[in-house]
Amino acid sequence: MSVQLISESKCFDGKLGFYRHHSFSCNGEMRFAVYQPPEASYEPVPVLYFLSGLTCTEENFMAKAGAQRFAAKYGLMLVVPDTSPRNTGIPGEDDDWDFGTGAGFYVDATVEPWASHYRMYSYIVDELPVVIAENFLVLTERKSIFGHSMGGHGALICAMRNPQQYRSVSAFAPITAPMRCPWGQKAFSRYLGEDQKTWCEYDASELVKQVGYHSQILIDQGTADKFLAEQLLVDAFEQACIEVDQPLNLRYQEGYDHSYYFIASFIEDHIRHHAIALLQ
Repeated sequence: MSVQLISESKCFDGKLGFYRHHSFSCNGEMRFAVYQPPEASYEPVPVLYFLSGLTCTEENFMAKAGAQRFAAKYGLMLVVPDTSPRNTGIPGEDDDWDFGTGAGFYVDATVEPWASHYRMYSYIVDELPVVIAENFLVLTERKSIFGHSMGGHGALICAMRNPQQYRSVSAFAPITAPMRCPWGQKAFSRYLGEDQKTWCEYDASELVKQVGYHSQILIDQGTADKFLAEQLLVDAFEQACIEVDQPLNLRYQEGYDHSYYFIASFIEDHIRHHAIALLQ
């Protein structure tokens, strides 16, 4: 699967590139960003995937999180996909900021017209790793995943449903019980239909009770996050983990909000968390 380079910049002695390619999962063009640490110019390196939140593109994390410095330090490749297909021609895809464009929710839609393009789960888990393996020097068996908000939800469900594929998982302010919050209910009802049994496959608080995860999950959550009580419901995920003895390192960070300033403050902790799993 060939990719087209859009732009490239030197960064901490590595390379930050932005790419486009045709996606079979999403039936159209998708974009992603890759940071290659210095080692990737001459030997394969582990890969760390980051899934972004609502309204984000493949650019936000790379521009705002300050992650490249630490990816270079630990010798990890960073891969950041877009958050949804774009310009599909589906009527209404640009009408809402929390549904459609920029809001793929990392599910495989089963309801038309969304099912023909919005298959972000398959794109992240199945297609994108093949694209990365064919175009970059990576250790294909050494992958981990993390994300923010909607992307934190995506990272948790991808990791728990595919524990053999991801060595570690973490999240910043994730949507942990989408079946119980307005963002999740809006997206799931339109992408997946009204049968809530199908929603459980994409709800971290349900999945952790069904399948768990093989190692400790790291979550950072700001106490000043305006979305915490109504949308993120991190306490529900914590309770579910307690019920099944799932190791969870949930760190409430006093005074932090939902922004990339919050992410940048703790990004090294997360990259170190994954480096320990990926480099051992």
